[in-house]
Amino acid sequence: MAMEKGGSSRNRRPRLLSESERLRLEEFIDLIHYSDRYSDKAYEYRHVMLPKQMLKAIPKDYFDTETGTLKILHEEEWRGLGITQSLGWQHYEIHAPEPHILLFKRPKNFQVNAQ
Repeated sequence: MAMEKGGSSRNRRPRLLSESERLRLEEFIDLIHYSDRYSDKAYEYRHVMLPKQMLKAIPKDYFDTETGTLKILHEEEWRGLGITQSLGWQHYEIHAPEPHILLFKRPKNFQVNAQ
């Protein structure tokens, strides 16, 4: 069962990692697993599985104090953790039974605007 999160379970502004926090996460980056994309009529989706041990190295204020799961992360936050994806992806949900799985979506016909 997935837990839908609202704006209240997100930091108001992106909370960027310090250099020492980033260094603690470095060992896990190559172990992050990305699912294949899947879609419905409006969105394409994918889930990102963090190594379970990585959760212990993520700063406490990235977690919802009520649920103990990660908050919905701003793009700057999830990229700071070492998650790498093309543009347009939005972290929108946590899979509560498996808190190391982050669910992402983006509009199905997402186009990067050329400048």
